[in-house]
Amino acid sequence: MVQRIDVTGAEGVRLAAWEFGEPPKRGVEAAPERESGVLLLHGLMGRASHWASTARWLAERHRAVALDQRGHGRSEKPAEGPFTREAYVADAEAAVEQLGLAPVTLIGHSMGALTAWQLAAKRPDLVRALIICDMRASALGAASQREWENWFQTWPVPFATLADVRKWFGEDDPWVERASPARGEFYAEVMAERADGWAPVFSRRQMLTSRETWVHDAHWEELAQVRCPTLVVRGQDGELGRAEAQEMVRVLPRGAYAEVADAGHLVHYDRPDAWRAAIEPFLDEVIAP
Repeated sequence: MVQRIDVTGAEGVRLAAWEFGEPPKRGVEAAPERESGVLLLHGLMGRASHWASTARWLAERHRAVALDQRGHGRSEKPAEGPFTREAYVADAEAAVEQLGLAPVTLIGHSMGALTAWQLAAKRPDLVRALIICDMRASALGAASQREWENWFQTWPVPFATLADVRKWFGEDDPWVERASPARGEFYAEVMAERADGWAPVFSRRQMLTSRETWVHDAHWEELAQVRCPTLVVRGQDGELGRAEAQEMVRVLPRGAYAEVADAGHLVHYDRPDAWRAAIEPFLDEVIAP
């Protein structure tokens, strides 16, 4: 079962959260094995449904909730934002508090991982543990932002069919080094049909605005402020290099490291079984049953 729950984020922005598994009934004490809360935060251009595979096995033992962040999925996309780091962190904080997930385990991918560790640094009282999936702490810089601007311009929007979406992002995209059906499926999930074809559910302009707020800065200082147990996970062929990942572990007061072989940036989506094998022992250790 998947249940939608509405959350009010910063500045009153309406957010959609999705709880996987049977929610506890009112007046009935939750089973001990599902007392702990887990909040899953997707990356830029992602959506809560990308966590479905992870959330379903998590829901067997924990209360698993995935959040559509502002500008994404079914959440509100305010024309003028804000799409600042502060807004994303405040939204995640609101979700934890309004859904009663604390002390929460945060699992974030890419931009969602940055939001997760910034929240853990800001509100250590709310966060029990943290998993960072393929997100760099170093500044990516202006050149990276220009690459994204140019990449968005190559998208042949609107796509005539979902099959065209899958093929372009899985094979024809100039950023694809080798065919990746999983990548094609990932982007198919963030498309919606309109009168002239299929287009993203998000605004590419808003995505660039969001990215602009963190791409120029390094985030080591906030990483060092995270006091809870933290697992840094990288895909072997992802965007987070091994040396930087291991330095992140060193900087973290209670850091640990895991690597998923034959996975790209979309680690949890590329290799769901290997992803589970990488993070489940950490969760078993840090979250008491």
